Amino acid sequence: MAYWLIKSEPHVFSWTDQVAHKVESWTGVRNYQARKNLIAMKIGDRAFFYHSHIQRAIVGVVEIVRSAYPDPTANEGNWVCVDVKTIESMPIPVPLAQIKKEPLLNQLMLIKQPRLSVCPISDEHWRILCRMGGWQESP
Repeated sequence: MAYWLIKSEPHVFSWTDQVAHKVESWTGVRNYQARKNLIAMKIGDRAFFYHSHIQRAIVGVVEIVRSAYPDPTANEGNWVCVDVKTIESMPIPVPLAQIKKEPLLNQLMLIKQPRLSVCPISDEHWRILCRMGGWQESP
């Protein structure tokens, strides 16, 4: 299983929207590196759901339930999307400010490439961020 972080602006599509929809297509990604990351996602991978711009925090966990396929919102280009399923809200949202204060997370793509909307998360960083958010993954 691989781990990821996906970003959404809460005024466009929030964690509350994700929870209400249960399964959602992750469309609208228009960055080549983020597209490469979407293509690398496999069914069963997990991702943090991150609110960008306003809250700037990890607020939930989703699971990839459909691997990359053509993005139906793309008018041109070779863009892809994946489908994600709600797993659980983070018991304690993990704000970016707190993430930046943790020295063990200084290599996190969220910090190194803050504009990237889909980023890989290492196993070690996943465990640290889960602990910070008070979330324990079920076996």
